[in-house]
Amino acid sequence: MLATTNTLVIGGIEAQPVTVEVDLQASLPNFDIVGLASAAIKEARERVRSAIKNSGYRFPNGKIVVNLAPADVKKEGSHFDLAIAIGILIASEQIESVHIRPHFFAGELSLDGSLRSVPGILPMALELQKSNPDCYFIVPEQNNREAGLVTELCSFTANSLQEVSLYLQGLQELSTAENLPLSSLYSESDIPDFAEVRGQETAKRALQVAAAGLHNILFIGPPGGGKTMLARRVSGILPEMSRDEILEATRIYSVAGLLNPEQPLVAQRPFRTPHKNASSASIIGGGRMARPGEISLAQNGVLFLDEFPEFSRDVLEALRQPLEDKVVTVARAQATHTYPAHFSLIASMNPCPCGYYGSDVECSCTPLQIQRYLSKISGPLMDRMDLQVEVPRVKFEHLQTKSSGESSASIRQKVTAARDIQKKRFARSKTTLNSQMKPAEVQKHCQLTEESSKMLKSAFERFSMSARSYDRILKVARTIADLEGSDNIQFPHLAEALQYRSLDRKYWQA
Repeated sequence: MLATTNTLVIGGIEAQPVTVEVDLQASLPNFDIVGLASAAIKEARERVRSAIKNSGYRFPNGKIVVNLAPADVKKEGSHFDLAIAIGILIASEQIESVHIRPHFFAGELSLDGSLRSVPGILPMALELQKSNPDCYFIVPEQNNREAGLVTELCSFTANSLQEVSLYLQGLQELSTAENLPLSSLYSESDIPDFAEVRGQETAKRALQVAAAGLHNILFIGPPGGGKTMLARRVSGILPEMSRDEILEATRIYSVAGLLNPEQPLVAQRPFRTPHKNASSASIIGGGRMARPGEISLAQNGVLFLDEFPEFSRDVLEALRQPLEDKVVTVARAQATHTYPAHFSLIASMNPCPCGYYGSDVECSCTPLQIQRYLSKISGPLMDRMDLQVEVPRVKFEHLQTKSSGESSASIRQKVTAARDIQKKRFARSKTTLNSQMKPAEVQKHCQLTEESSKMLKSAFERFSMSARSYDRILKVARTIADLEGSDNIQFPHLAEALQYRSLDRKYWQA
């Protein structure tokens, strides 16, 4: 007998419906799963067999063929278990559904028949909301709140295979997924305040500019100057996330399996800090089973790379394409996945191995050691750093002062106001922030006065700037003008933007 059930497969951060066809034949016992199934799905044969027996049902004594259609799409994950088990029970005529609406199933089975949580429930629910809004979606109880984030879809939760089978026969009701408002799932953050930072006014101003336009920034300076301390406070000045941004970030974390079942919502802008020994796949994305990397987990937030030159050359060079295109594409033999990568890169580094080159403390490094150390950061990568800021050692009088600096809340208001200006400016395009502007948008929104144009031309020719540097300087100047509430880029705005592009000449071209 032939039976069909439905589930979904994750590709990148998107989901695609999959039809599970189960054919039961009177023949020698055999259990095959076809349709480009991964090893985890092949192992479902033993999980499903034990789960059916331990749930009080009979495992059919015959040939079982399970086809996952479409057959040309690579299938990965353990969430196919529930759909396969239900298909076998229907094909063996042990249960018969009394429901008319189509059902989609997602859940991993334990050997005793209980259901375990699975990653990717949110992108599955979002896909069903779009393509099959009238269906029922059945998920494990542990994924209750995640499924409930999509309020327009009717989702049910279950604890075991037996509960699902009784529900399909009309003998038991399942609990409806909690449709909690997003506001009720917000968590309090404990981000330290900028008011605690003594001195470093230039660096704080640069972070304000970077946050307003989501620009990339490089801190360079001796140890103990406060580079890491400054970076860790940037989350406190970023604007609140919109509903679309929250769902986008939560969908990425769901696919990566990083959601907390009790708090299944990424309501704070991400701040990711991978270790310098992290692999290219963990930061960029990919691996044997393709997963989003740190640059995608930092979507609409911050990726902080401390000790920038200590990361492997492969990682640093792999960052170049995502920093430019705002997406990363992971190509595999059987599938190609695209992940979003729109983030602000904050990198910090010392100017030499000992850390004191160019400071008021004597440097113990040789010129060759300094050159080798700085050469780990290539010219094309430096070209993508919108702001380059020197962070010197803090002076004693700054440490002794009792007056606090500007608070994160005050800076956040300015950043939010600047982003509101950008939102109105790009209301009719896919661009949302100045850092995303295309060349045509730069030409339209970054008009210069005659005086400013002469200064930029002089700097461009004197310092042999690239076309990319030219565009990025204008984007930063546009953000500075937005922070000041100016409709046009004025001379001081451009001068400040040019000031943030000087360190490559001081260190790399010295």
